[in-house]
Amino acid sequence: MKSDLFGFLFAMWALIIVGGGILVTLLGPILILGFGQHDLFIGSVIKAAIALVLVVIWILILLKLKNWIFKKELKL
Repeated sequence: MKSDLFGFLFAMWALIIVGGGILVTLLGPILILGFGQHDLFIGSVIKAAIALVLVVIWILILLKLKNWIFKKELKL
């Protein structure tokens, strides 16, 4: 059981670190042009929406992992 819990914690931290790296390296340089003075605002809204979608995906991955670990432990 401890190894499964440590695996879950490792996966959680890996997703946090990888997600932060993805957000900084891929979303940071995105520049939206063509909206005049609203370029920065629209770019920020798009980046925030992408970040929220990624957070939801990571949460769903962690929930699946947690459920798999606990179902495995309850069968023993």
